[in-house]
Amino acid sequence: MLSKAKIKFVKSLQVKKYRKQEQSFVVEGAKSVAELLTSDFIIDCVLAQPGFRKAYAGVLKKEIEVVEVNEKELAQLGTFQTNDAALAVARMKPNTPPLLNEEFCLVLDDLRDPGNLGTIIRTADWYGLKNIIASEETADFYNPKTISATMGSFARVNVFYTHLPTFLQKNQWPVYGTFMQGEDVHRTEFSTHGLIVIGNESNGISPEVSSLVTHRITIPRIGKAESLNAAMATGIVLDNVFRLKE
Repeated sequence: MLSKAKIKFVKSLQVKKYRKQEQSFVVEGAKSVAELLTSDFIIDCVLAQPGFRKAYAGVLKKEIEVVEVNEKELAQLGTFQTNDAALAVARMKPNTPPLLNEEFCLVLDDLRDPGNLGTIIRTADWYGLKNIIASEETADFYNPKTISATMGSFARVNVFYTHLPTFLQKNQWPVYGTFMQGEDVHRTEFSTHGLIVIGNESNGISPEVSSLVTHRITIPRIGKAESLNAAMATGIVLDNVFRLKE
């Protein structure tokens, strides 16, 4: 049975202050909860409809509290208008610097939109990137909108928040940054590894971070649109990074 205390707790996790306080976050929907169940996140509880509970009985570990609920209860608890499967509460991971090993890594400079962040995480996962370095002002990885937009990729891509100028000053890798003026991304010869900086949705890459970019690249504009969505730009850049690599 779903208690009032459980309802209050789950709803509180929609607010960043309480997520940070409890070091917990919410995952909604069949796809995302299924990915969570096979990840290395610690899961506290799963609120599931009977069909989902039956389908994933084999991966619902004994230490996970499982509460059977109906669709109306799920919709009231989460941010989805409809949720006919499940909702889970999991523990946040420590904000630990990743061990980078001659790979490509995204660097996000003050991206504020959680939907953009989630789509970028999903795109990074598509191209096999395991780590993203984000400024301290970038949207919260554990925001329900971010988690939802990743479509389960949050379970495979690590996001580390840090002061970007300090991080980049210690870096020895090539740093590619997206600008309105720069080398055509379609003609850029990318290294075997490096950092790719994506800037703020409105203001682009900050001056402090720009000064640490070693290779300025641009996606050539053919039409008249003023700018590209940050997540779309990320996809185009990553496609050009990997299209000639085996």
